[in-house]
Amino acid sequence: MTDQSESTARPDADAPSDDPGGLLPDALQRRRDKIAEKPTLNLVYRIGVGVIGAAVLVVGIIAIPYPGPGWLIVFAGLGILATEFSWAHRLLIFARAKYDAFADWLKKQHWSVQLLFGVFTFAIVLATLWILGALKLAGGWVGLEWSWLQSPIF
Repeated sequence: MTDQSESTARPDADAPSDDPGGLLPDALQRRRDKIAEKPTLNLVYRIGVGVIGAAVLVVGIIAIPYPGPGWLIVFAGLGILATEFSWAHRLLIFARAKYDAFADWLKKQHWSVQLLFGVFTFAIVLATLWILGALKLAGGWVGLEWSWLQSPIF
């Protein structure tokens, strides 16, 4: 291979680029290139990637305040979208950088700030569970029928 084909085959992972073309493994990229040759199939593929990526992204955003992989799901949704859409690729790079910067900042803070962040996160989870009616449901499982467990919405 020539130097030119090696340098354009796959962008450097550390260098941000607007082109999402290098995100797929080579075998999938060849299959994607064949799909791109047929305009109708290409449109259906892009719509499918958009719908699936958006659905995963929405699930991730909903899951962020809960214990578990909320941010991982968000980044997975953006990664799916980034395989086809350059705006999603730019957003993925931006979001990853901001997330890493916040995590580094939080690690450097005094334990009291970290504890306050944990308590705040716990309060958001409890408030969301209360609004969705999960606290009353769980209370009913153990025989607690307190009126304040009732959701204001449901």
